[in-house]
Amino acid sequence: MRFFNIAGMAETCSTVSLYFIAMPLKYLGDNEILVKHIGPIHGLLWLLYIGLLTLGWIQKKWNMRAVITGGFLSLLPGGPIWLERRMNHSQYLPDSV
Repeated sequence: MRFFNIAGMAETCSTVSLYFIAMPLKYLGDNEILVKHIGPIHGLLWLLYIGLLTLGWIQKKWNMRAVITGGFLSLLPGGPIWLERRMNHSQYLPDSV
């Protein structure tokens, strides 16, 4: 669970930097250097996050609500952090976690 939380925070940081720093510089400043560097990093972190969601569903028996919510929230800046805070509630995780 700790690695999932760290991956979620890293994915959030990459999303925020891509959406609010790199992309405005590309489209408003005509400078795409940051998108070329941050974009692939963000993509790898997103894949890691989705993979950890899937792993939690398979191995830790997380319910489908947690997986679907996590997948949707991974598209929004700050979504993984919000989910991580909600994961402690019983509606997302089985009683054994």
